[in-house]
Amino acid sequence: MTIPKINLHIHSIYSDGRNKIETIVKSAHKLKFEFIAITDHFSDSWKAGVIKTLDSHQKINNYLEKISAQNEELRAKNSNLKVLKGIEIDLGSSRRHIESLIDPSKYDLILLEYLHSPEAIGFVRNILNNWEGILQKQDKSFPLLGLAHFDPSQFIFGKVEILLEFLQQYNIYFEFNSAYASYYSIKYKESFFDKFNNFNILVGIGADAHSVNELDLIHEPLDMIKYYNLENNLKNLIKLLKNIR
Repeated sequence: MTIPKINLHIHSIYSDGRNKIETIVKSAHKLKFEFIAITDHFSDSWKAGVIKTLDSHQKINNYLEKISAQNEELRAKNSNLKVLKGIEIDLGSSRRHIESLIDPSKYDLILLEYLHSPEAIGFVRNILNNWEGILQKQDKSFPLLGLAHFDPSQFIFGKVEILLEFLQQYNIYFEFNSAYASYYSIKYKESFFDKFNNFNILVGIGADAHSVNELDLIHEPLDMIKYYNLENNLKNLIKLLKNIR
């Protein structure tokens, strides 16, 4: 399989990005991307006092409608580009805030931000169990789940298997994010990345782009995925992307 051009972590003016969704999509089309994800911030933690977030049903609905409209235009043009409806959830947010505003059936991709401890895994499990009930009632499956700019140093001391088992169970991919290159440093090769194939951990690529000038910053993450012999893990994620309608 040829690896298509992807960037699954992009912010628009709906949070702290500098460009409209329409502008992002136009630029991504020119750059010959096949998959991008608009993943604006969702938070009621300290971050909500610093940047704009998707903080109401009306704003979220408008945001998702904008992305859907862009996909309709791309289909009319027979474009190879697919724009995923995504969101980046700050795990410092309250469970009540997340569960009151996030309907997982509306998204193609949900990024989980700031998974800092084994205790946080329990927090996420509770949310995923709640979402599973919602999705079962609608006869729908989970959207893609990704671990945004994760710092391996939080888990490498005797806790890696706990994390990897969790990622494997819920098919959560690890994001190689060019804005956080230190998080896929070779110092983590033996303690972390060499274990990915044993657990069949998916990997993805994101640039955490806040402007169209950052959309194409995806080459180093791909090089590191190849360095760690994780190309098949990326290809398995791409198979899932291709099934998104």
